Amino acid sequence: MLRHAARGPAFRAAASRRAALSATAGVTAEARKKLALNIEAPATTPISPTPATIPSNSNLTVDDFVLPYNSESSNKQADCSGSWRRQCALALQHLPMGTIAANTLPWEAPSRETLLRTIDAALKDSNVEDALQAFANYKTLHGLPEPRVLDRMIVTLSYASSRRWLQRAFDMVLSVYRCNVNLLNYGSLMRLALALARDQMPVPASTVLRIILESGRLPDVDMLTMVFLHMVKSQVGSYLAADVLYETCECFLEQIRDRRQLKKLDPIKSNFTLFNMVLKSCVDFKCMIKAQKIMELMSLVGVVADVNTVAIASHVFEMVGQRDELMNMKRSIDSFASFPFIQHYQHFYESLLNLHFKYNDMDPAAQLLVDLYRQQKPHAFLGDSVHKQGIIQIGSGNLKTGYRIMFDPIKVDKGFVLDTESHFGLLVVIEGNILPSEKALAKLIVGCLKASKVRTLSSFLITLHKEDLKGPSLSDVISACIQMGWLHAAHDTLDDLESAEVPVPIGTYMSLLRAYEKENKPEEVNRFLQQIQKKAYTMADFHTNLSFTIKDVAKIEKDEMPLRNSSLLSSLVEEIEHYSSREHLTYEFNNSILFFCKANMMEDALSTYKRMREQNIRPSLHTFCHILCGYSSLSMHREITMLWGEIKRRLEYGELAVDRDLLDCLIMNFLKAGYFARVMEVISYMSNHKMYCDKWKYRQVFLKLHKNLYRNLNSLQEKTEDQSRRIEDVRAFRSWAGVK
Repeated sequence: MLRHAARGPAFRAAASRRAALSATAGVTAEARKKLALNIEAPATTPISPTPATIPSNSNLTVDDFVLPYNSESSNKQADCSGSWRRQCALALQHLPMGTIAANTLPWEAPSRETLLRTIDAALKDSNVEDALQAFANYKTLHGLPEPRVLDRMIVTLSYASSRRWLQRAFDMVLSVYRCNVNLLNYGSLMRLALALARDQMPVPASTVLRIILESGRLPDVDMLTMVFLHMVKSQVGSYLAADVLYETCECFLEQIRDRRQLKKLDPIKSNFTLFNMVLKSCVDFKCMIKAQKIMELMSLVGVVADVNTVAIASHVFEMVGQRDELMNMKRSIDSFASFPFIQHYQHFYESLLNLHFKYNDMDPAAQLLVDLYRQQKPHAFLGDSVHKQGIIQIGSGNLKTGYRIMFDPIKVDKGFVLDTESHFGLLVVIEGNILPSEKALAKLIVGCLKASKVRTLSSFLITLHKEDLKGPSLSDVISACIQMGWLHAAHDTLDDLESAEVPVPIGTYMSLLRAYEKENKPEEVNRFLQQIQKKAYTMADFHTNLSFTIKDVAKIEKDEMPLRNSSLLSSLVEEIEHYSSREHLTYEFNNSILFFCKANMMEDALSTYKRMREQNIRPSLHTFCHILCGYSSLSMHREITMLWGEIKRRLEYGELAVDRDLLDCLIMNFLKAGYFARVMEVISYMSNHKMYCDKWKYRQVFLKLHKNLYRNLNSLQEKTEDQSRRIEDVRAFRSWAGVK
């Protein structure tokens, strides 16, 4: 009885506790969740819960003692919360096992093994949401998991069909990169970059590739080619692909100090498709400066290019106006006996011909057309005798100042499909031969007549006739000139043909005579009648009658030849509308400026620019690009600031088109010089015009050159006005670029 009395209070307390726990059995899951959210870790040393502190109206489980995890909490907070949770779990051990539901986590819920098992199970079931939640919980409690878990998470998210999961995978990579880049797996990063590029997310894709580069690894070239294949479809992607390719090669070229170490670049050196793809995108989106850098990079790496490279490089030279480089290429191509991919060289010949017309240089243009007509003659492919490398010369032939790309004339990558259609409409491919179109003939005729070079046109026609080349009809050319009203030019051409003993139908003479009569030019009519009389004596049906009229001569021809509207005439009408008498002067000045800039003769380049302005010839975008690249190669950053002022004025007046490539080059030079006021000025200009700013690239340049800039001045109480202004500029850039 005494024993029962002694144990009575303890027994009644235990019974009361069991009754309180049993009373909560009917509470809903929502009520339990609310209760769990209301439990917070104490600010002071946590106290283990007692039965008195447990609410009597709740059906508590293990989950009710585990706090919700906040992925943004610090490690210190995580440790404190984890300690409190462990004490809660220990107190929970005193509860009867029957009160814990079968579907809740076991008592070791916060442990590493449990969370890892949860992540593995969720990934196995393709339950991405639960996997991410468990991953966030693990990171809060224990930090980053082992690389194996990270790798599985990234790969699973990379293969997810939703862009949302791709973005979460990218955010995860960035988070791990900031903590410990060594935990990231190279293979999973390449898969993620490919998935991002395929989903047209070029900015995150390029960031992942740059993270790989920072780890000192060369990206898998085949995978990199696939990533670039998707990136270059957009303008921003093209910018980033060119930058990433340049950074990739530059990174490893800096590490090579011995020629024997060049083997490190063999994978990228042998993949000329990678360079062709990026170079073609630069041409498509008019990135002139980037295209030139990629070509110089190909020379430095030692890429042996193919026929596609010849075509793309031709467009780059044409875009920049480098006619000398194209003429050097022609000498290299002409040295081949023949080549099997003649249609692939159409781009080269067309670019060269187009530059001849832009420079208003009709003599080499006519000669090139003759060379193309001559290629119609049958020739056999000589196989091994043609198997020698050609040369794409960039700049000076001196290897110290110029660059040289070797190409194989019988090699073409079938995996890279280059459009073989005419780019400018000047050439057509007929039965395996490259022939001039009527547009090219119209440009030649208009150029010769506007430049007062009728003799060049006559020589062109005479050569075609004497060599029996299948070119344009002589009568069609002269008749088209007559219909355009160029009577004196048609007359001079007839005289040249007659002097060269090239037969011209009498009907062509009659057409010119009718035109003279229609224009009411009696003197020309009388002189031309005498010329027709001499011509008529050579005709077999001519009757010896010295005094004859136009009608008498016309009767000699059974059918008079009326002037008809030919397709050549339509091309002449279209060409004369777009002809500019001073356009070639801009190209000539730009070519001179480019030559001086490549030779580091900036004073001569500026003198040429001043003469250009004195002659009221408006500088083009290429003019400023050439000068900027020249200044940049010599690190003349102060001069670049003055050049930016000139560019800015012309942009404001609408005299110059806004070019992202030019502005990007300005930012890079101002960053290197530490002119942060100018940097923010150009960035602001690009933002106002909705141009993409490569924040990652600019931030990395800043961290490389100016990481600790002006940090010591922050502690000074007295600063000059200039120092204060510069500090504010640096702070503005740090804030924009996200540099802490």
